[in-house]
Amino acid sequence: MPEIPEVEGLVAFLAPRVTGRRIADLQVAAISAIKTADPPLTAVRGDTVTGVRRRGKFLIWDLVTDAGEPLVLAVHLSRAGWVKWLESPGTTPLRMGKGPLAARLTFVSDHGELVGGLDLTEAGTRKRLALYLVRADREVPGIARLGPEPTDTAFDSDAFDALLDAAGKRHLKTLLRDQSVLAGVGNAYSDEILHAARLSPVAPADSLTSEQRAVLYGALQHTLSEAITAARQLPPAKLKDGKRSGLAVHGRGGQPCPVCGDTIRTVSSADSEWQYCATCQTGGTPLADRRLSRLLK
Repeated sequence: MPEIPEVEGLVAFLAPRVTGRRIADLQVAAISAIKTADPPLTAVRGDTVTGVRRRGKFLIWDLVTDAGEPLVLAVHLSRAGWVKWLESPGTTPLRMGKGPLAARLTFVSDHGELVGGLDLTEAGTRKRLALYLVRADREVPGIARLGPEPTDTAFDSDAFDALLDAAGKRHLKTLLRDQSVLAGVGNAYSDEILHAARLSPVAPADSLTSEQRAVLYGALQHTLSEAITAARQLPPAKLKDGKRSGLAVHGRGGQPCPVCGDTIRTVSSADSEWQYCATCQTGGTPLADRRLSRLLK
């Protein structure tokens, strides 16, 4: 699933290409992607893109109609969604189907010349990519309930301490992934942040010393900053590979830890798998893998 760095990479790539352009069309090939009805998606035709930005894991286009009305086109790519840039998009109407193509957005210059487009795609059979056209961010439920942005300059160590104070005994891994607590961090980067901080994923938030809190805040900021810088240098087609190559532990179960050489371990939960290093993070104690435990019963 795209997280803060990958969506920032998409913003960096798309913003100079579409800001100031008019939308020629928005075609939808997967009805399941449409999450709003008023205004209808056809309302984007002829609108001008005034900016592209990120909120949490949402990719957002700010639009203005010919009448001067602001609109917001927001996309949540979910676990398997992605963006493919098209230098020369086709003009043939899309057909509804079961393939990966969910929607196509095309842009024109002030002279009506087609100047590019993008496909929103989603692999697999579980279609969760979501497309919203609203008048303000707060009308998107997933945006309205987002917590603070960890990359915001206002999110300082005091704000982070307040977050931990309110978390009680919640596990750090769960806390970092909770979008209502912290916007935009997901499964992969929570693994990376906790590994960098040398903290157990299942440590209760209220168990951290003041020094550990400071280390975790620093790891959060450094990990995301480094990943964002790298992602902003890559086109959409290379962002996924760029993410994978930059990860130290996530997705690397069975491989040696780049810090200590111990074998990186995997824990399987109901909806995901995550990784950690026992030597670096849990004092050498392996964490229980619930799925493996069930198989051994």
